[in-house]
Amino acid sequence: MSERSRPYHEQVDILNTQKLRELTATLPPFVRLFFRGIEPTTSSRTRIAYAYDLHVFFEFVTQKLPGFQGIRIPDITVDMLDKISPMDLEDYMEYLKFYHCGGDADLGRINQERGITRKIASLKTFYNYFFKREQIHTNPAALVTLPKIHEKEIVRLDIDEVALLLDEVESGEKLTKQQRAFHEKTKLRDLAMMTLFLGTGIRVSECVGLDLDDVDFRNAGIHIHRKGGKEVIVYFGDEVEDALRLYVEERKQMAAAPGHENALFLSLQRKRMSVRSVENLVKKYARTVTTLKNITPHKLRSTYGTNLYRETGDIYLVADVLGHADVNTTKKHYAALEDERRRRARNAVRLREDPETPGKKS
Repeated sequence: MSERSRPYHEQVDILNTQKLRELTATLPPFVRLFFRGIEPTTSSRTRIAYAYDLHVFFEFVTQKLPGFQGIRIPDITVDMLDKISPMDLEDYMEYLKFYHCGGDADLGRINQERGITRKIASLKTFYNYFFKREQIHTNPAALVTLPKIHEKEIVRLDIDEVALLLDEVESGEKLTKQQRAFHEKTKLRDLAMMTLFLGTGIRVSECVGLDLDDVDFRNAGIHIHRKGGKEVIVYFGDEVEDALRLYVEERKQMAAAPGHENALFLSLQRKRMSVRSVENLVKKYARTVTTLKNITPHKLRSTYGTNLYRETGDIYLVADVLGHADVNTTKKHYAALEDERRRRARNAVRLREDPETPGKKS
């Protein structure tokens, strides 16, 4: 099977595997044991994130820790991890707030509490792996407390904004002159994509990975590949079906570029759309509706989750449809809505009959 004839998710995994090999080549050789060990339980994207995080850590170690200065990163051995103390890792957390990645042109990297937490969490997983296998005697990462995360308010579109957004995708009235020049060529595609985001809550990576035969109009569903490799059917309503049917009819008349014949959503170059191009597309239309909210495909996903929860009140259904592995993730995101529902329920149960209407029961 040629590379271009492989399913999209397999192509992504191959590219990610190649990227991971490039990244691990710059790390200490023993780190490859870690990546082999976590492979069965992590996605290729997660392992790439770990590789980036570990590279930042080892740069700090070789540049800032007295016992390691002058040592090249590839020359660090697993037993050297025992020389790193909890205090060193506290210094590392401070370092992560702002650091340089090398080069005169580098303006430096800034991490807020979420970025720091992710990098320390990666380090904890890394240390735990070798500590449990008794390849190191100490586990300083276990003694480091993660920074407190201040939850941000979830950004989502209001009901009226959803309608305005879809109207704008159809009309293109508020687009720039240059944008309107392409609008007629992509209107059906853009409307199908936006309606799909707002009507199913799928992720942008799941959207760009759709093939023509992943759309099943008979059962009103799309076949998608979730994070972690799980394959599921996501069902859509009438509005999504109408938008998809119009675009699919147009799509069948398009001659796709070689290797992209199966892709559902094509760019003007007749190639499968990328995640970045879809993100830019969403921002382009969203700016015509609101300039106060930074709307991304993920925000459209949050909008769908909010609307589904308001309509059903079933947090477990929302978690299942959105593909959350842990319902607590869903509860965290929609805590404000749950509190709103609890407030509305305060008078739902009546303890005594209304004295003004004898005999009437609630």
